[in-house]
Amino acid sequence: MRDPRSGRATKARAREDGELPGVWVAYGRLLQHLRRRAGLNQQSLGEAIGYSLEQVASVEQGRRPAKEAFTEAADRVLGASGVLSVLQDDVDRAKLPQFFRNFALIEAEVVSRFSYDPLLVPGLLQTEAYARAVFAGHCPPLSEEIVDQHTEARLSRQKLLTRVPLAELSFIVSEEALRNPVGEADVMRGQWRRLLEVGRTRNVEVQVMPAASGFHAGLNGPFVVLETEEHVHLGYIESQEVGCLVREPAQVSAFGMRYGKLRSQALNGVESARLIERLVGET
Repeated sequence: MRDPRSGRATKARAREDGELPGVWVAYGRLLQHLRRRAGLNQQSLGEAIGYSLEQVASVEQGRRPAKEAFTEAADRVLGASGVLSVLQDDVDRAKLPQFFRNFALIEAEVVSRFSYDPLLVPGLLQTEAYARAVFAGHCPPLSEEIVDQHTEARLSRQKLLTRVPLAELSFIVSEEALRNPVGEADVMRGQWRRLLEVGRTRNVEVQVMPAASGFHAGLNGPFVVLETEEHVHLGYIESQEVGCLVREPAQVSAFGMRYGKLRSQALNGVESARLIERLVGET
């Protein structure tokens, strides 16, 4: 008699296979084509670029996304002239939670991005250790592999901070978010120092909304205001892993007005840096 659990397992594997991001599969097929053209098998390619046979096979089958170091090495060894590197941003973006991918695609090409974050340090400013602590605390728990993928994808998004042409970026973060011990003391210390570092760049402004500010325009929750290359203004809100892109002009206008109000109610850049420096000194 067939074990019914085996049927459920097969269905689960089928669902997982069906959910593989298309760009991972396309990347894998291209890698396989380039490898065969170079006259290499998976074992020899892995040895040449410093990865195992299993890792190369997983990437070729689209079951595992290629990391940037893998892509750079494969491009070099296979003489691919950057063909694989062209796909890397899309490969990284597909590591993100599915609900967030469309927003991330828009975000990567914006002219400006302004956000208010009352609960956590915004993802674009998170250190690897802080981001990993956030994902490790997910409920229900994520596998180590998914934690790794989400962390890698979040760090990849941070290319926006230094992308050319530079985007105008503004972050207002609540003092409560900065004081919330998401990780150990060294994790938080590293995160605060990262905020100070980024805040000194010419296209990024970091402001802190002090804890004792009373009523302010951000009490309805976090939000983002974007301006695209076509100078279209959009809003974005997210809660409990549900994201909503806001296109209605009147609603986006309200977001913009609230953000302008928040900027006037938060500490300015110099005052914010002093507060963060005090946090570093307290640990």
